Amino acid sequence: MNILITGAAGFVGKNLSAALHCLQNGTDRTRPGLAIGELYLYDKDSPAALLEEACQKADFVFNLAGVNRPKEQEEFMEGNFGFASTLLATLKKYKNTCPVMLSSSIQATLVGRYAQGGYGLSKKAGEELFFRYGEETGAKVLVYRFPNLFGKWCRPNYNSVVATFCHNYAHDLPISVSDPAVELEMLYIDDLVAEMLDALEGKEHHCEFEGLTTVLTDNGRYCAAPVSHRVTLGEIVALLDSFKAQPQTLLMPEIPEGSFAKKLYSTYLSYLPREKAMFPLKMNVDARGSFTELLKTESCGQFSVNISKPGITKGQHWHHTKWEFFIVVSGKGLIQQRKIGTEEVLNFEVSGENIQAVHMLPGYTHNIINLSETENLVTLMWANERFDPAHPDTFFEVVE
Repeated sequence: MNILITGAAGFVGKNLSAALHCLQNGTDRTRPGLAIGELYLYDKDSPAALLEEACQKADFVFNLAGVNRPKEQEEFMEGNFGFASTLLATLKKYKNTCPVMLSSSIQATLVGRYAQGGYGLSKKAGEELFFRYGEETGAKVLVYRFPNLFGKWCRPNYNSVVATFCHNYAHDLPISVSDPAVELEMLYIDDLVAEMLDALEGKEHHCEFEGLTTVLTDNGRYCAAPVSHRVTLGEIVALLDSFKAQPQTLLMPEIPEGSFAKKLYSTYLSYLPREKAMFPLKMNVDARGSFTELLKTESCGQFSVNISKPGITKGQHWHHTKWEFFIVVSGKGLIQQRKIGTEEVLNFEVSGENIQAVHMLPGYTHNIINLSETENLVTLMWANERFDPAHPDTFFEVVE
């Protein structure tokens, strides 16, 4: 399948092109039914000959080209409607009736209702042009009205509030929020790209619009990605506050699978400058080795790494309720546990050459011994709860 992407250098174009390249070269095998042939990546600086060739050979067209912030209002119509006309005329010229996709905007929904802005008018005109083209030629036409988009590679200080906020937080710059209660519909770039790939497979999702609300239907006139998120500016800012503080607090907020928080965190990380891609951790060092907290979570405990010098024994304590995993990743050691009030000792030999997880049982005093005379013992530790100095639930008692 040969594919033409117009606006290929833009935010959506870059992400879609990258996804298609991965399918093309076989590094992404999640869609075995998609055989990607030639990719024609067209943008405003591309030669006209590229558009001519692509319109002859394309089996699918993604029209992502458009103007968002021109110097003059008339440039909206020229960039959004004018280029769409050129594209469709070129396809007609070569009698190519392959499927065509148009990236429109939720702003087109406002035309005739709440606003008459040049951007929305140009997008609405482009939509009608594509629908007429489909009726005239029989070509399959997919018109998408995008809500607010966000994700990696989005240009800050342009037309995405999330891109601007993430960039400014990452670079210690101020942001401005006039009303934290303002709610936005947000569409994550990976969810949008997944929908674009669905469209290539003929599995696009259709919708209609009730005001600004997208309603998925089986045969709606428009198309939409099935997953989006409604979130307030205040909620976005609160999440970004927690993300920025994470190197100091080590606390990772709740980021459930598929959640807006998870997608926003990935987006925020993509804007970090080099000097913030690495941050120091506090190592608690003494003659026995070191202990370093790595990460804390809201509801799933914390992770730490323990380094024991040769011949050293650490631990010798027990917990009422807290439980832990000890996972030796380097060196050779012995983990011992004894139930409080009994004499039987449970011995577990562990090694980085055969990585295993050992439960530290509640009500059992336990230790870990470095059996090597020359090498450090490195143990990854997970506790089911964050350490609370006021209620440590940790009591000294030697194992034997």
